Amino acid sequence: MATRISDLINQSLSVLRYEPTQKRVRAGFEGAPVLDTSSAVLVWEPRRVVPIYAVPESSVQAHLAPTAGTGPEVPDKAGILTPDDAFALHTAEGAALDVKVGGRTLPGAAFRLSDPVLQGFVAFDFRAFDWLEEDEPIDAHPRDPFKRVDVLASSRHLRVELEGMLLAETRHPRLLFETHVPTRYYLRPGEVQWDALVATDSSSKCPYKGTAHYWAPASGGRNVAWSYANPFPEAAAIAGLVCFYSERTDFILDGKRLGRPTTPFS
Repeated sequence: MATRISDLINQSLSVLRYEPTQKRVRAGFEGAPVLDTSSAVLVWEPRRVVPIYAVPESSVQAHLAPTAGTGPEVPDKAGILTPDDAFALHTAEGAALDVKVGGRTLPGAAFRLSDPVLQGFVAFDFRAFDWLEEDEPIDAHPRDPFKRVDVLASSRHLRVELEGMLLAETRHPRLLFETHVPTRYYLRPGEVQWDALVATDSSSKCPYKGTAHYWAPASGGRNVAWSYANPFPEAAAIAGLVCFYSERTDFILDGKRLGRPTTPFS
């Protein structure tokens, strides 16, 4: 019987996963080197949806020391863990380590994995350091080699509403297809009802698209829309366009009202 690929991927979320990379990977802290290797692996701890880097301990240039005490426990009902969840929430067997570099101590910023396949590898808190893949800086988290982003022009008719109020409407959206993420519909600024929105101070970084800035309903509530003013070259087609959360607003696509998907952004 045929098996859906996404089902196989979802079934693997409960186990420790890894994939070697041929990229040279470096990390530093305030100008001081922390690690430099061409033998890194991408690691997904159980329930984690994005990878971090683990490197051979021999490639670590900072000093590592055992972290005192025990780390926080992952709640049983936490579900999946996203980049917003702390590095210290470990779901794999191993030992937390302090990283001493540049006269500073970063508590629990590394994790020595005890899995026999990854013996001798140490994972690092991505947010604690500055990272390079080859000579290119990376933000948010390492790129997933099994993830793809495509942007396609479309002629679909889309209305975006919130509690019956029109937020935006277009017949020429750009559709962004990203692995494991609902289809995102990007609209021209002139197709948005700006009097219904207010800019917020929120921003986020994506390793595939760049830095996004957000809008919330003028009536109050959570962010409902975002835009990438200067996306990375591979996502240049969405520069300056506006996208709405289908998890938080109502989409009417080609006359059919869609259900709100359930995601970590719901």
